[in-house]
Amino acid sequence: MDTFALVVTIAVALFFTYTNGFHDSANAIATSVSTRALTPRAALAMAAVMNLAGAFLGSGVAKTVSEGLIQTPEGSKGMGILFAALVGAITWNLITWYFGLPSSSSHALFGGMVGAALAGGTTVYWDGVLEKVVIPMFVSPIVGMLAGYLVMTAILWMFRRANPHKAKRGFRIAQTVSAAGMALGHGLQDAQKTMGIVVMALVIADVEDYGDPIPVWVKIVCAVMLSLGTYAGGWRIMRTLGRKIIELDPPQGFAAETTGASIMFTTAFLFKAPISTTHVITSAIMGVGATKRLNAVRWGVAKNIVLGWFITMPAAALVAAGAFGVVHLAFL
Repeated sequence: MDTFALVVTIAVALFFTYTNGFHDSANAIATSVSTRALTPRAALAMAAVMNLAGAFLGSGVAKTVSEGLIQTPEGSKGMGILFAALVGAITWNLITWYFGLPSSSSHALFGGMVGAALAGGTTVYWDGVLEKVVIPMFVSPIVGMLAGYLVMTAILWMFRRANPHKAKRGFRIAQTVSAAGMALGHGLQDAQKTMGIVVMALVIADVEDYGDPIPVWVKIVCAVMLSLGTYAGGWRIMRTLGRKIIELDPPQGFAAETTGASIMFTTAFLFKAPISTTHVITSAIMGVGATKRLNAVRWGVAKNIVLGWFITMPAAALVAAGAFGVVHLAFL
């Protein structure tokens, strides 16, 4: 196997993680920044540390990504398929970042993998795609919205006699913990997705076997690239989540973050399902906002976000298939 092709593919995988930081790391801290519970600098530092910690908490999601969605392709063609999958995911990430849409980096990656695999004649495990990607794609936003609504309703009932100013001040402090939980869950989920891709590249290159533990250097570089991406470009997505869907206050931010973090930990540990941080936190914000009044949520913005969810996988798949065609003609 050409070492150069392996190095290039891993570098592109890490760049995908960097673009993922534009989207999903921003999601993890957007609510805390928008409610002024944390300053942007403090939120970024906290997200960096917790992403790194989350990356070391498990490997179930990485295993699903590397083994459960497509058959591991072989040789130079296999590396070309993986490269094309990443190009499809990165292209869609950059497009949606430019327009400030919190589209799912996870589903861009999965769409890229399926599109490149189909173009390259590699088997797609449709049962795995359905069970680990499509079903969670529909279920997690519904759970996020309902859970966000219920958590916020419980908070409103529990603190109904509390002094509003003191309660907000207390929840602003509590958001430090809930935001840390979101960032930890994001590291657990999204760092592992890129780990799975890097492990697949190493297996194709015959450097690693699937039975081997994930190398420590892979965990570290994936987590670090997530944090760098957050710092470089996360502000557009933060504005959409923190301001355009609903004006959040600290109790609402705490409820949304607590809901999102709980769902991410549950799916990672119990189901090993690579769910979208974007879907979970966005739907949780909608559910939380609906407790105030239904028209407090800017449903027009929410509709555009949901539309982005549905077109992400097909769009990334088409780009990836086209990218494989170019790679095949030029190099294979």
